[in-house]
Amino acid sequence: MAMSRFRALISSFNFKSPLIFPPFLSSPIRRFSSSQFESIGFIGLGNMGFRMAQNLMKAGYKLTVHDINCNVMKTFFDMGALTKGTPSEVAEASDVVITMLPSSSHVLDVYNGPNGLLKGGNFLRPRLLIDSSTIDPQTSRKISASVSNCTLKDKKDLWENPFMLDAPVSGGVLAAEAGTLTFMVGGSEYAYLAAKPIFLAMGKNTIYCGGAGNGSAAKLCNNLAMAVSMLGVSEALALGQSLGITASTLTKIFNSSSARCWSSDTYNPVPGVMEGVPSSRNYGGGFAIKLMQAKDLYLAAASTKDIGRECPLTSKAQEIYTKLCEDGHESEDFSCVFRHYYSGKDEV
Repeated sequence: MAMSRFRALISSFNFKSPLIFPPFLSSPIRRFSSSQFESIGFIGLGNMGFRMAQNLMKAGYKLTVHDINCNVMKTFFDMGALTKGTPSEVAEASDVVITMLPSSSHVLDVYNGPNGLLKGGNFLRPRLLIDSSTIDPQTSRKISASVSNCTLKDKKDLWENPFMLDAPVSGGVLAAEAGTLTFMVGGSEYAYLAAKPIFLAMGKNTIYCGGAGNGSAAKLCNNLAMAVSMLGVSEALALGQSLGITASTLTKIFNSSSARCWSSDTYNPVPGVMEGVPSSRNYGGGFAIKLMQAKDLYLAAASTKDIGRECPLTSKAQEIYTKLCEDGHESEDFSCVFRHYYSGKDEV
């Protein structure tokens, strides 16, 4: 009789994927497995996506790719990847699909367009959809809701429904190439844990940020802080030069005291102070100001309006980077603010 009541209690629990299991059991009944993720689709092979996809291939994943650039598609075909003409075709060939696209509108088109990932209506082949684009949290949450309403065509390994993770990255092109990106991930924690080996094939850090859209929100906050800190470091270094202190000396002081930050010790804006950064290449090959100004700061400013919050440094940063774009520097790395806004000098 007691056993019958126990079985009845067990049957009353809703064991949908991801698993929710009763507290009196020592281990979950169902677990996500990452071993099933053998075929990965990748859409968006720009400066970041190209290198991320390469690292997935190096890690042994079977890759299917799509991009509007035919030449880059040919490059991946020559490396052994499958190529497809539309996002929906990528979805049909993949267990997981990763998107790395320029803007919210591009992401919406790839998901909801006539040949998009969700073309099949309520039925999806991929178990997991990961968007690593930098977009607004509201769009991430909207797409996540659409994906959660879908059903898997093949309910393999106890996955009953597909999941979406918003997983933007930090580190830039250099980190994408080196496989040292940091992923900020929003969505189901169970799906995040299942996807972690995939993230670690492209990066070295993964941080779970909470529910859907929180990864995108974290990225906006991170890039806002980065934009403002670059202005602060550049302003201080230019002032120091005007007061007779070399940028190298000030950088040593910053990096061994309270002013130390990424903009001073890893991405220094003064030409001649640090090798291997955009300032050592005439501000080429980095994070273009037009992306910082027209995308990241725009999204941050829009989010502040959505929640009715005053963020004066966001507005000032927008103003400065907008002026640099208007002055013709939109394609240069954002650290060129040191030279073109603050009139800082190269280190001789």
